[in-house]
Amino acid sequence: MRSLPPQVPLPPRQGAAALLCLLATEAVSAGFPSPADDYVEGRIDLNVELIPRPLSTFFMRVSGDAMRGDGIVDGDLLVIDRSVDPRPGMVVVAVHAGAFLLRRLARRGTGLWLVASDGTSPPLVLTGDEGSGADGSGADLWGVVIHAVHHLAGAPSRRR
Repeated sequence: MRSLPPQVPLPPRQGAAALLCLLATEAVSAGFPSPADDYVEGRIDLNVELIPRPLSTFFMRVSGDAMRGDGIVDGDLLVIDRSVDPRPGMVVVAVHAGAFLLRRLARRGTGLWLVASDGTSPPLVLTGDEGSGADGSGADLWGVVIHAVHHLAGAPSRRR
């Protein structure tokens, strides 16, 4: 992955407090319902669960709905790891025309493209180490999205 200077400062890691949340013993069924147990397994640290490599991990908010077909919408919170090797099929953050861009990495023929899932945004060619094409239509990879936090109705973001 091409190394670009970070656009946001690294979060503090020395002495960062653990974020402990309750963890239920049972998984929630997304198919046929199962009897619920009122037991709590213990606590999990969301820093450990969501941030496997703290020194290369960044958070970003989504602006726009170009990835709504993937369930990622305006206002969602992304966890991005710059150390993950990007592969086709992954959702990535790229830099295009000096701005961050959220797209899915896709292979088309011998090239790599950045494709939106809204059905209207045009795909962009992913450039190599030589930088953007002469017409400025290319983009460079910045990081791989490893988690997306999506706020559902009734549970608004604290930011809003």
